[in-house]
Amino acid sequence: MIRFGIIGTNWITESFISAAQELNDFRLTAVYSRKEETAKEFASKFQLSTTYTDLDDFSKSNEIDAVYIASPNSFHAHQAIACMDQGKHVLCEKPIASNLNELLEMKAASERNNVVLMEAMKTTLLPNFLAVKENLHKIGKIRRYNASYCQYSSRYDKYKEGIVMNAFKPEFSNGSLMDIGIYTIYPMVTLFGKPKGLQANAHLLESGVDGQGSILFEYDGMDATVTYSKIANSYLHSEIQGEEGTIIIDKIHTPEKLLIKYNDGTEEDITLPQNTKSMFYEAEEFIRLIKSGEKESTMNSITNSLTTMELIENARYQIGLTYPADQKAT
Repeated sequence: MIRFGIIGTNWITESFISAAQELNDFRLTAVYSRKEETAKEFASKFQLSTTYTDLDDFSKSNEIDAVYIASPNSFHAHQAIACMDQGKHVLCEKPIASNLNELLEMKAASERNNVVLMEAMKTTLLPNFLAVKENLHKIGKIRRYNASYCQYSSRYDKYKEGIVMNAFKPEFSNGSLMDIGIYTIYPMVTLFGKPKGLQANAHLLESGVDGQGSILFEYDGMDATVTYSKIANSYLHSEIQGEEGTIIIDKIHTPEKLLIKYNDGTEEDITLPQNTKSMFYEAEEFIRLIKSGEKESTMNSITNSLTTMELIENARYQIGLTYPADQKAT
């Protein structure tokens, strides 16, 4: 049984707990929030009495083996390092950190404390993403990866009314690229590795974060294009185009329907059944790593997280997007 402490009291955390509770090895034991009322209210949803408002006390708790972090992005590094320095394994929501320097400090903390650190990128652990990876050889030489994830944020309505919520605040290391764009980039890195270069474009909002953007990546023999937005919807599928066929992916962030269209006109459905609670698989992988003694996932590896963060940081530099976290150490 792996005893989990939770940092972050939002719908994402509820989704994670709901999915993880389907695993026999998962047990929720504690909730941390800066506000006692918030912590107790969230904990009561799961018939839990142990709550903390002090991060130091939470990280030292002998009732916790591992921590799931789903706080605002700018808090990830500090909270993760505090927990790892007390011997706790950490599963941290994407994006795992505000920038590359923070992630390198997190990696160092995991190594000196001999604990698991994994980015909670659900996409790359889903059966249907693994099916994409396993069927790539069928479409011949890869020529293009094209991923789209554009989802109009309900918080943007408030933004247009003059109310800037956390999703659009640079002090929380937020914005479209970090919250949405990463879902198009991380899978690309997992499948094809680090590109040779990139060109980024974006629309910056007055609050100081990006509302939407697009990036063109260069690889040997192929290119990759990603588009993302929090201020408009898109209904386009994502594709991986090869010389002998194309894999069509319904949703790059949570693939549920996969089809190969071959050049000769034939089609092959390569969809696999998977748990409707998509966060189940990241919880399963994280617990497996802890119990096996492994320190790193092969899919959601620290290397993949570092590469993704480096690309995001490069893109942010090109579009002129900076965060307060970029100017300070953890």
